[in-house]
Amino acid sequence: MKICALVSGGKDSLYAAWLLESTGWEVAELLTLVPAEPDAWLFHTPNLRWVSLLAEAWGKPHRAHPVPGSGTEEEVKGLTAALAPLRGRGFDGISVGAIASSFQWSRIQQVAEGLGLRVFAPLWRVDPLRVVDEEISSGLIIRIVQVASEPLGPELLGRVLDGPLLSELRARSLRGPRFNVAGEGGEYETLVTYAPGFSSRLEVSGSRTEQRGGLWSWTVTGARLAPLPPGRGG
Repeated sequence: MKICALVSGGKDSLYAAWLLESTGWEVAELLTLVPAEPDAWLFHTPNLRWVSLLAEAWGKPHRAHPVPGSGTEEEVKGLTAALAPLRGRGFDGISVGAIASSFQWSRIQQVAEGLGLRVFAPLWRVDPLRVVDEEISSGLIIRIVQVASEPLGPELLGRVLDGPLLSELRARSLRGPRFNVAGEGGEYETLVTYAPGFSSRLEVSGSRTEQRGGLWSWTVTGARLAPLPPGRGG
């Protein structure tokens, strides 16, 4: 099975692609949709410029496809244009990191099926807490790069999402206001700096914190690929 993985650099899309590859499927390309609108409905937008380095670390071809318009209709058009060449290139389907967003899932599935492509979403309808726990346990190094929901604040920006922080997020959600602990509703966004199969890691050398309304972002302004620390295999 030849797969094109839709990846944003966030934890769920990369983990979903890795899960498929670990079962023996061929993840032959990583595809990133790059919206002009920072508040895109269908696509993750923070720190997309660094996905090409993550693809290099994984040894995968990477394609970035611009989405020039704004609004859901324009985003669907952009997705259609990005996926249209795949069947002619021998791809069987695409992978996505969707967990619970029916809004996103239904539109991606409609576009893909219209082009004769299958959609593979190995995280779909899995318990969010279990998803993040398994992502951490698999070896992903995950940084929180955006928060947009109480009780999450700028104190989380740049932090590594590890077991203790996951427990903290769960406790905050139980105390209320409730939020999806996987960030599936946009409560927070992430950037992976290492994943299983990577031959190197993304080392952040510069960043800035920004606020726009109730949204806080940690924008990586400088990064490079660096050797893996001792004891961590590629």
